[in-house]
Amino acid sequence: MNKEAVELWNRALNTLPSAKILLSADPDSSASCSYYTAFYAVSALFVLQGKGYYKHSAVEAAVHRDLVKPGLWEKDLGSDYSGLLETRMTANYGMSKHVSLEEAKEAIQAAKRILQAVHKSHPDIFPDNEGILCQNLP
Repeated sequence: MNKEAVELWNRALNTLPSAKILLSADPDSSASCSYYTAFYAVSALFVLQGKGYYKHSAVEAAVHRDLVKPGLWEKDLGSDYSGLLETRMTANYGMSKHVSLEEAKEAIQAAKRILQAVHKSHPDIFPDNEGILCQNLP
């Protein structure tokens, strides 16, 4: 078992509930948490494969190159990841532009779909012990 992959997976599972908690009070922060949920989950999967990326753009490129293009993931999951990155950029650096409540809700759903895909790829290494992937989210 890869300790770094497990740690990243646990971070992903811990970050998704934070996105839900922040949703109504701060959609920007909620969207940022949703992105980091996906980022940690995908990073865990890549670490398990012996790949490590330090730039967010490199992770996004790897999602499309290593998961979507070879058919391991549907194109929609690649779009989810890219959308989350774009939403995070607005949330964190948008100045006067903010993430709407509806956009933040969709970000939570996209992050959950990515978590489910990573979990499904290696359920023994990436378990859902807390039942987070079964929870109803906005």
